[in-house]
Amino acid sequence: MSVLAPGSTIGILGGGQLGRMTALAAARLGYDCVILTPEADSPAARVAREAIVAPYDDPAALVAFAAAVDVVTLEFENVPVAALDRLADAGVPVRPGRRVLETAQDRIREKAFFNTVGIGTAPWHPVRDAADLRRALAEVGTPAVLKTARLGYDGKGQVRLDADSDAAAAWAALNTDAAILEGFVDFAMECSVIVARSPDGEMATYDAVRNIHSHHILDTTLAPAPLPDETRAAAADLGRRAAEAMDLVGLLAVELFVTADGALLANEMAPRPHNSGHWTMDGAVTDQFEQLVRAVCGLPLGDPAPIGRAARMKNLLGDEAFTWASILSDPRARLHLYGKREARPGRKMGHVTWVEPR
Repeated sequence: MSVLAPGSTIGILGGGQLGRMTALAAARLGYDCVILTPEADSPAARVAREAIVAPYDDPAALVAFAAAVDVVTLEFENVPVAALDRLADAGVPVRPGRRVLETAQDRIREKAFFNTVGIGTAPWHPVRDAADLRRALAEVGTPAVLKTARLGYDGKGQVRLDADSDAAAAWAALNTDAAILEGFVDFAMECSVIVARSPDGEMATYDAVRNIHSHHILDTTLAPAPLPDETRAAAADLGRRAAEAMDLVGLLAVELFVTADGALLANEMAPRPHNSGHWTMDGAVTDQFEQLVRAVCGLPLGDPAPIGRAARMKNLLGDEAFTWASILSDPRARLHLYGKREARPGRKMGHVTWVEPR
């Protein structure tokens, strides 16, 4: 396996804050970045060498992008798989590749993958029409959540169903041709684990963390998760099994439910840096963004160990970003703003981290 040395160029599909922080980490290691994004004046573009502003499936843009970079990675998984095929056909390594993206983009594929490799999930059933939904409800029961198979995130694209819900109306409201019905889990905690994997199979795993959501959006992450050592070890093993089974190169975040009896159930996965890993920027020896750069360039992976006793990461949503002066009055607060021009309710504008020393 050839190593891409500093001075090489990393292509990033997506121009959001994850691409921005990846580009900043790449610059520290001596790499340039080129961004392909449909968004003009994106957060990532303002810290990269170049930005190609075009749809992800624009053939001319993909040709130009492939010619400008030495490797491609993702900051956003809702990219057409055909775009990855075009880049691979042009001879550019794409990390992660088609199989990983196809699995992460589609909840039906994703749940089936978890179950195939022996990773537990909530009870679920694929749904493709109203008749499917009736059969799924009979099997899964209520309460349950009907979720679009593709493109839903942060609570979008889903409907809760109770015993007295109008299933046909819920299916029509979702306006999709593929979904899953997922049974409720009586969980004690929501957690996630992030694994890095290099082209030669080396892996590094961050401590499992606890995630606290508000209105379906991550509000706070606590690292490490307040769990027994054996449960954290099981979460790390689960993440490694998933990454290895897909032959992933890059980062994989797996979101988990921890049940009252300590069982781990996979909810979703993301083959990219993850919001719950932002604490690593201030609280780990090697942060998740540098780890992604190391992985996709074939460098030795860095140490994922925490540098403090604990860390807390708080998302700044919408107008919360305007409290920056108050945040900076705390000398222990580490503020990260994403450079987004417009604050909207629920929009991730930045985050702040506090690390407790050992």
